[in-house]
Amino acid sequence: MKAFTGSIVFTIVCLTLAGILGYEETGQIGAALSMVFVAAVLGVMETSLSLDNAVVNASILKDMDAKWQGRFLTWGIVVAVFGMRVLFPILIVSVAASVSPWEAARIAVSDHHRYEEIVTGAHIGISGFGGAFLMLVGLSFFFDDEREHHWITPIEKPLAAFSRLPFAPYIVTAALIGAASFLLGAGEQKTFLMAGAGGIVTYFLVQLFGDYMGGEEDETTGRIARSGLATFVYLEFLDASFSFDGVIGAFAITNDILLIALGLGIGAMFVRSMTVALVRGGHLSEYRYLEPGAFYAILALSIIMLLSIRIHTPEVVTGLIGAVLIGLALLASIRHRKLFPEEYEEDEGLDARPL
Repeated sequence: MKAFTGSIVFTIVCLTLAGILGYEETGQIGAALSMVFVAAVLGVMETSLSLDNAVVNASILKDMDAKWQGRFLTWGIVVAVFGMRVLFPILIVSVAASVSPWEAARIAVSDHHRYEEIVTGAHIGISGFGGAFLMLVGLSFFFDDEREHHWITPIEKPLAAFSRLPFAPYIVTAALIGAASFLLGAGEQKTFLMAGAGGIVTYFLVQLFGDYMGGEEDETTGRIARSGLATFVYLEFLDASFSFDGVIGAFAITNDILLIALGLGIGAMFVRSMTVALVRGGHLSEYRYLEPGAFYAILALSIIMLLSIRIHTPEVVTGLIGAVLIGLALLASIRHRKLFPEEYEEDEGLDARPL
């Protein structure tokens, strides 16, 4: 529970602010309580949508040194809550409506209906960019013939063979973006293809930056300790891609930007807490199929985002898909550990890292 103390305190503060916001806007206790409830619902929604995000964050974070782990869990939360839940939607409004960021902020605060229309109207571009980036994250994990443990071997073994094909994740992602674009008309198709290309280029540049920064081998574990700055940048882009569906999905509940920021901020904090718990406890080696389960969830989310340009999937379904996949991976991990306990003896405590 220690890892969740900060999130619990943050939740209490956010729910209190939501109540104050509701009372200031209406002067009614009932409206204030209603906004508290909405913020809580948004927090639960964001947490459920981001279970896979926590596992993936932990799988990357465990290879960082303690200093950069701490920076991701402190500075990173500012970017996650303020940057992606407040600044990012305002920038979308600024670009989509061709107005200054200050005017976009005014629209967001004072004209909720227009703000909602502009942000949701940018859905095609957001889906193309986020879907492409997450697809590359997922495929890069499975297109790896050096990965030691496989959960669903009949699927993962053939996928690993793709690693022999140069730039395989990029080729497959580009092909899927191109195929999905035929669901759209000419104007929207251009927007979607440009956004998808932007997602692919961004992923490539982030990986290139990581390769340039390099890494060093840990003498104790033999792992490659990733460059702190490079991994920090990668994790922030990954967080951003995960947050797209939550930001858009929040409009099904409310169009109040401040309430959305408070509710989704609660979810972002709990994702950080789950990440801390996974890294501190060394659970990724204890439950070895959690990681592939999370990456299956990433692929599912990326497909949902790409298809959402024509097929709407309720946020509750999106969240449940990730939760079910991770739940099944957890059960499979527990079963495997009981059947083959000797395989885990050498890994005991290996992933438990100080934060």
